[in-house]
Amino acid sequence: MTQATRKAANLSLDEGLVSDARELKINISRAAEEGIARAIKAERERLWLLENAEAIEQANVYVEKHGLPFGKYRQF
Repeated sequence: MTQATRKAANLSLDEGLVSDARELKINISRAAEEGIARAIKAERERLWLLENAEAIEQANVYVEKHGLPFGKYRQF
């Protein structure tokens, strides 16, 4: 696995969270990075759904009207 290039960033965090994280020996930078990565993923998924809402709706209408393509071959 390759190491990502790191960039220093100043963050303002809730004092209680920082205190609890230190007490529990949680790496604050890693935890923040993981949280930001999850937020980015969630936002990209939300935007994709918005951008593709019409196609998804059309596919759903098709299935409601005609059933699943090759549905007769399903084994479950």
